[in-house]
Amino acid sequence: MKPLFLAVAIAIGSLAATGCAVKSGQSTVGEFVDDATITARVKTRFAQDDQVSAMRIGVETLNGTVQLTGFATSQTEKERAAAVARSVPDVRNVQNNIVVRPAS
Repeated sequence: MKPLFLAVAIAIGSLAATGCAVKSGQSTVGEFVDDATITARVKTRFAQDDQVSAMRIGVETLNGTVQLTGFATSQTEKERAAAVARSVPDVRNVQNNIVVRPAS
């Protein structure tokens, strides 16, 4: 139950945080909504995945390209995050800018 609650909270938070303005490079509000939906789906899948930290990895989407930022504790987590993002419908490309920083 906790992972589902976390996933829903992240999805709602990301949609609320993006606001209603169309970002540079998006020609329509529809494209913005599509990108916000992709971002929410990626974050939700991160929250449901045991190998990826939804709290340390940021997700931004522009025209179907997902950019991942933040920190992973291993190369495996970084690669898994990219694979999870690629598996989301309508994702055209993934830019994986996650920095590997082992837990101390």
